[in-house]
Amino acid sequence: MNYSIKNIKAVALFMTILIVGSACKKLSRPALGDYPQDSNPPGGPLKFYAAFDGTTTSTQMNAVDSIRANFPSDNPLTPITGISGKGVQGDGTKFIKYSGVNDFPANAKSFTISFWEKRNGIPNGNASFVFTIPSANKKWGDYGFSMFLLFDWGTWTPTSSAIVKFYMVDDNCKCDTWLTWEGGNKVPGVQDNNWHHMAFVYDATTSKLTLYVDGVANPNVPQWGTHGAENIDPGKVQGLDIGGNRNIKDMGWGQHWDGGLDQFRFYGKALTATEVAVLYSGKQ
Repeated sequence: MNYSIKNIKAVALFMTILIVGSACKKLSRPALGDYPQDSNPPGGPLKFYAAFDGTTTSTQMNAVDSIRANFPSDNPLTPITGISGKGVQGDGTKFIKYSGVNDFPANAKSFTISFWEKRNGIPNGNASFVFTIPSANKKWGDYGFSMFLLFDWGTWTPTSSAIVKFYMVDDNCKCDTWLTWEGGNKVPGVQDNNWHHMAFVYDATTSKLTLYVDGVANPNVPQWGTHGAENIDPGKVQGLDIGGNRNIKDMGWGQHWDGGLDQFRFYGKALTATEVAVLYSGKQ
């Protein structure tokens, strides 16, 4: 009996030593820099990201935004091979519809919108919408906060340049503007049936919108006067349309996107030229 008690005491002492030793190890934590860093922590600059890489039978799941698990209410676009993994293909008649774009509207004082596009020639209609953030504030028209491409009519070649238009609205000043690349500033080489990376970077400190194509800044940098910070009222945002504009019928012109799209990102900050170049080189 006494032998058993001694054994029990010995085991108890051994376990105590193990526990104390383990606790001491936990107190000896690594330096802060040794912890794995989250590239986009909660509340970080990347507000919305749809890679379109899903391989499930659910088209909605395949187009989920990975920042807030924001599933589209409808994704009628066709999956294709993208610049990285899968992408989506529009036919000019449909688009992906989301309920919103997370907290991008509330934080987009400066912003960056980045995506890959692939189109073969001019659209069938007058303009082809890449994305739209529709607004309940119809005073600013049916465009919402949007970007679309228009193309020259006449003889088309793969090197024909594109007219690019970006429409911005501001609910604070109740004003809007068109920032464009047209006339002598049309954008070459983005309709040659190859994937091209496009990033629109608005800097509130300069009121300028820089367009990067395949990691290179376009020399034409349109400016919204001295407007400064962008202000989109989150309460007026009615959703996010990728590859279209839900109000096209009301406009009487234009069409939904009829090309490929991949790697759609909305940032609540103005990316640097180096950061844009990383997206391009990494096919992100």
